[in-house]
This record gives sequence, structure tokens and C-alpha cells, in this order.
Amino acid sequence: MEKQRLISSYDEINDTFVGKIDGRNGYNANYGISEGVFLNIDENNLPTSVFVNNASEVFDVPKKCLESANVKISIDCNENCLSFSMFVENSEICSLKCSNDFGIPTLEYLIDCNI
Repeated sequence: MEKQRLISSYDEINDTFVGKIDGRNGYNANYGISEGVFLNIDENNLPTSVFVNNASEVFDVPKKCLESANVKISIDCNENCLSFSMFVENSEICSLKCSNDFGIPTLEYLIDCNI
């Protein structure tokens, strides 16, 4: 499993969550992997960031929860399936799976604010 440092931010007014891999800038494609959850990938088809619009509704958590600095995101992918999980304060707030129609290679990422 590859570990990366996560830089996360939550905008309470606009209810948007952004999680970015430290040191990665920009993206080549943006894919909706679930209602309101978007995964940005680079030219090598590797994840660079996550954007969630209406985050408190999508994750069904209070806005205060999303203000935490202790966030982890797990992205596991193979040729058929992409799994995405998000944890705040070590509690899972999101777990989803979708078909890997994005060309993302087989990978296991743990993106963590505490690395």
C-alpha cells in the first residue's frame, strides 16, 4: 500500500470538501465516482485529489465533523473496480465502490493527514 500525505479543507459555507495529495498539482481528468464525489487524476491516471460538493449531505454527517484535521482516504483500484473510503477521527463516514471505467491502474493508496 502506498501512503501519501493528505491536505484537506472543508468550506462550511459552501459545504465543499477537498482532499489533495501533497505535492501533486493540477489534474488531467475529473470523474464522478458517486453522487457528489469527484476524483481528479493526473496524466498517469493516478489520483491527485478528491472534491465533494454538498459534503455534509453526501456523507450524511454534521458539518462540524468535516472540519476535523484528522482525515484519511483510502483508494483501492483494480482493472474492474474502484473502492473509496473516507475516515474522520478514525470513523468511517463513506465507503463506496464503482466500476473502474476511468483507466486508473491497479493501486492501493492511503492518503492521510497524519503522515
